[in-house]
Amino acid sequence: MGRHPLQAEQAGAEVMGATPALPLLPAVILVALVAPVLVLENGLLRTPPMGWLAWERFRCNTNCDEDPENCIRWGQRVAGRLEEEAGEKLFMEMADRLAQDGWRDLGYTYLNIDDCWSGGRDTQGRLVADSKRFPRGIAFLAHYAHSLGLKLGIYGDLGNFTCMGFPGTTLDKVVQDAATFAEWKVDMLKLDGCFSTHEDRALGYPKMAAALNATGRPIAFSCSWPAYEGGLPPKVNYSELANICNLWRNYGDIQDSWESVLSILDWFVQYQDVLQPAAGPGRWNDPDMLLIGNFGLSLEQARSQMALWTVLAAPLFMSTDLRSIAPRHVDILQNPLMIKINQDPLGIQGRRILKDQAHIEVFLRPLANEAYALVFFSRRQDMPYRYRTSLAQMNLTSAKLYEAQNVYTGDIISGLQDKTNITVIVNPSGVVMWYLYPIRKQGRSQD
Repeated sequence: MGRHPLQAEQAGAEVMGATPALPLLPAVILVALVAPVLVLENGLLRTPPMGWLAWERFRCNTNCDEDPENCIRWGQRVAGRLEEEAGEKLFMEMADRLAQDGWRDLGYTYLNIDDCWSGGRDTQGRLVADSKRFPRGIAFLAHYAHSLGLKLGIYGDLGNFTCMGFPGTTLDKVVQDAATFAEWKVDMLKLDGCFSTHEDRALGYPKMAAALNATGRPIAFSCSWPAYEGGLPPKVNYSELANICNLWRNYGDIQDSWESVLSILDWFVQYQDVLQPAAGPGRWNDPDMLLIGNFGLSLEQARSQMALWTVLAAPLFMSTDLRSIAPRHVDILQNPLMIKINQDPLGIQGRRILKDQAHIEVFLRPLANEAYALVFFSRRQDMPYRYRTSLAQMNLTSAKLYEAQNVYTGDIISGLQDKTNITVIVNPSGVVMWYLYPIRKQGRSQD
């Protein structure tokens, strides 16, 4: 989520754009990074998680007098007073939509709270929810989500404060907070890093992973750790990170604009040799939320983000208003073939394999059963472009005969051999996405 305005001073450098070099961690902290081998061992998230996350669309909006339908205050204002019996309004309505509008059955099962939920700590030092905004508490909301076949995620921060200034989880509170989350029956923890030091993070993230495991409750662990260390080695050891976190934010926060999507994509492509091997079942690079259904993307760009996030084996966390989302955006997010590709059991992250001088880029992701996902992505801003290629040009030189299905249109393209001429028409800032699968080896008749 977004950093607090003071965080630039606290953390030393922003991860968006150029990042100044940060001093190397002391040797004792580096030892802490490699000591907790296999500390997670929770067996969760064997495919990328899917669900809904509040932050990008609703942020920390608590202005319920002027914006009662979208504020993160869970009661309803009536004649100037808070009707607590209507509590948890926004999240309960999103849970209802996930359960009733087909999202849950397609795999969108997480209902995730972000910052601004906390009311501080009680006399025993335990985190408590804001009594006005969560009048029945987080445990009630978890029970409600579970009753609908959903899972509940919650937000914390490994620092003195969260990014928006609410109480954080300092090192002395890690074990206690993990126990609290488990008692509430939370299913995922996103642990941010605002107002933390390098040493806090190096010690705190492994400590939280161990504490979550020790509760005995399966709680998926989403870490923002890499993003606060620049996202790259030597500051980030992805081999060890995979033993601590189920998914992690590597880079800066997404904003509701196409420029923001491109900045994240560019960073993932630039460092794909580092990032791609780090991903796999139970350990995912997270390029941040899906903007689809909000205000900043055209329809072509919305289709592009969904396709590109899918080929990158990214978590699919929507952050939009499911009560009013347009059918055209539902079609993108509920595309069953897209979801099948995203949830492929091999869990291999795709890569950009070609960058054409005509400003067309090709991404490829290997899938189960010798299939592939192919994304032809246009950076052009003028008009639809006819891109000509072949499987051989994409290093798919197998002796197999292939067939492809266009993920968005459903069209079938048959008789594809490695040297077959292929032409796809890609709209500006748009994609053509194929699910490519073998039919048989060339020269053999079908049984």
